[in-house]
Amino acid sequence: MKWREKWGVDTSLASWQAPEVLETHFPSGSTGFDKEGSPVIIVPFLGLDIWGLLHSVSRTDIIRMVLRHLENYLAIARKQAITHGPNALKMTVIFDLEGFNMRQYAWKPAAELVFTLLQIYEANYPEILKICFIVNAPKVFSLAFSVVKKFMHEYTISKIRIFGSDAKKWQEQILTVVDKDQLPVHFGGTMVDENGDPRCSSVVKPGGKVPKKYYARNVAAESTKEYTKVTVKTGEKHIIDLLCAEDESVLKWEFGVDSHDIKFSIKKKDEDGNESIVHGPRKVSEGPVDVGVLPVAGPATYSVIFDNKSSFLRNKKIYYDILITVPMRDLNINDSPEETKTNEA
Repeated sequence: MKWREKWGVDTSLASWQAPEVLETHFPSGSTGFDKEGSPVIIVPFLGLDIWGLLHSVSRTDIIRMVLRHLENYLAIARKQAITHGPNALKMTVIFDLEGFNMRQYAWKPAAELVFTLLQIYEANYPEILKICFIVNAPKVFSLAFSVVKKFMHEYTISKIRIFGSDAKKWQEQILTVVDKDQLPVHFGGTMVDENGDPRCSSVVKPGGKVPKKYYARNVAAESTKEYTKVTVKTGEKHIIDLLCAEDESVLKWEFGVDSHDIKFSIKKKDEDGNESIVHGPRKVSEGPVDVGVLPVAGPATYSVIFDNKSSFLRNKKIYYDILITVPMRDLNINDSPEETKTNEA
């Protein structure tokens, strides 16, 4: 209850005026109710520009927005429970991961926001989830989920169902819980907007890329990352050794190859000297920066290896930013909200 007082959940939150960019670019909505009367909540990740939002408003604003949505849905669920019974008090959620971009969440402010929201949810809204369908999940999502699930209770994890891009499979499963007339066509239902939109974007806000006019921080300065640059000679390897002291840590990487390709792998050596490959090897070619995360446990040494031994003609120029971050389980979610950031642009 003390936490609710500090955040004004039962007082000021209802009258809080969200910044315009959150009202227009925060993707989510509800199209109806499941077969037991619970609210059906849809979150289209394709339109979640976490980079743009965090450069336009404060982290506190985003947390308040999430809390306001949760409280509004809970209020609806309580009304539903009067006529549908206690099963209507829980929520059915659909996360559509079409367009999921790992790079956004490897950015430290975004990762910290996600972990903070998870901690707030688990500490203050336990057991409100009936079922969560995660659909259109790309292969890389398994890495991200292996990290975030460390912050979830077993109850929450047990309610999550993850599906790839085979719409027939996940639509069939959703329809066991939700009737067609309560779902957009895109998710296997019969609902469309007045203009025929199968995603019902007038009800489920799609979000979208945040226009730079909303930015309140200097993105240009932040985006100029200082990478370490190295030339890996023909027939050689470049190895970066990182010490992991604690369990539940995360190894993060961003790297690129200036031309051609190079083999990338990660090796673990525990305190007894046992070695094992924990990622790769795989070939990475020139092009977009390769971004990823890997859950790691200590005490151990993790060796990130760039291997050019198969090339006898070309040196390879690489650039990288690689580190191990300690667990963020000790983030203080009970702190009072900071002052809201204003856009002076």
